[in-house]
Amino acid sequence: MAKPIPSTRLLGWLRPQRNRMIVLTVLAGVAMVIPLVANNYVLEVLTNAWFYAILCLGLNIVVGYAGLLDLGYAAFFAVGAYTTGILTSKFGVNFWLTIPVAVSCSMLAGLIIGGPTLRLRSDYLAIVTLGFGEIVRIIARNLEITGGASGLIGIDRPSFLGIELSRGIHFYYVFLLLAILACFISYRLQHSRLGRAWQYVREDEDAAEAMGINRVAVKLYAYVIGAMFGGVAGCFFAAKMTAISPETFTFSQSVLILLGVVLGGMGKIPGVIIGAFALVLFPEVFRGLGSMRMLIFGIVMLIIMLYRPEGIWPQRQRES
Repeated sequence: MAKPIPSTRLLGWLRPQRNRMIVLTVLAGVAMVIPLVANNYVLEVLTNAWFYAILCLGLNIVVGYAGLLDLGYAAFFAVGAYTTGILTSKFGVNFWLTIPVAVSCSMLAGLIIGGPTLRLRSDYLAIVTLGFGEIVRIIARNLEITGGASGLIGIDRPSFLGIELSRGIHFYYVFLLLAILACFISYRLQHSRLGRAWQYVREDEDAAEAMGINRVAVKLYAYVIGAMFGGVAGCFFAAKMTAISPETFTFSQSVLILLGVVLGGMGKIPGVIIGAFALVLFPEVFRGLGSMRMLIFGIVMLIIMLYRPEGIWPQRQRES
C-alpha cells in the first residue's frame, strides 16, 4: 500500500485564508512595482483605475451592502472636489487641511439627502438621488465661487515631506494607498455588526425591522460612509487635475461608477475592483478603433452581463 501524503503540510497550503494572503501579497507587490517599469501612458491609465476603484468601493457600501439604488453618487465626489478646490485656490488653505473639511461636507451632504428620503423604497429613492446629483452639478455651474460653467483652476498640488506631488508616479501611489485603505475599511465594515445589519435590511426590510433593526438609521450610515469615500476621492482628484468643472460630475459619471459595482459583483470587494479596472481598461484596449471603441465597449459589457448577471465576482450563496 502506498504511503499516505502527510496531510498537515498539504492542508496548510490548501487553506483558503493562507492562499488569500499569498495572492494579496503578490498582487500588492506587483502593484507597487508597476510604476517603475511602466511608461507615462500606462501609469495614467492605472492611476485612473485605482481612482475609480475608490469611488466604486464607496458606492458598493450603498448599493452592494445596504441594497440602495443611488443614481447621484457623483454629487459626493463633486462636493469633495469643489470644497478642496475652493479652499486651496480661493483662500490659500493647505491641501492637507482641506481634507477633513471636504470629507465632512460630503458626509453632511449624504446626511442631508439621506435623512428625509431613505424612508422611500427602490424606484422612488433612485429618482431622488438622481435629482440630487443634478442639483449639485447645476449649483456648481451657476455659483461664482465655484467658477461657474468654466470651473475652478489653479488648485494647489499637495506637498509631502517637502516633495511636491506633481508627477504621475506620485498620484499613482496616492490612489493605490487610498484604494488599499478603502478595501480595508470596506472589509471591516462588511464583517461588523453594522455590516450584518446592512445585509438583513438588503434582503428583507420588514423582517429586519421586526428583529429590532432601525432600517432608516442603518441605511443612513451606509449613505454617509459611502459619501465619505466619494469626498476623499474628490479631494485628491482636484489636486491631481489642478482644475475641475461641473461637466466632470454629470449623471453619466454616476452611472459609470454604478456600472463598475454591478459589473464586478455587488457586495464583493474583489469584484468591485475588477469592475473599476474594466471600466478604465476596456476603452483603452479598444482605443485604436477610434469612435467605434465605445460601441465595442458597450457590447462587451452587455455580453458580460448576459452571461454573468450577478457580476464577474458574484456573491456566494452561503453569504446571502
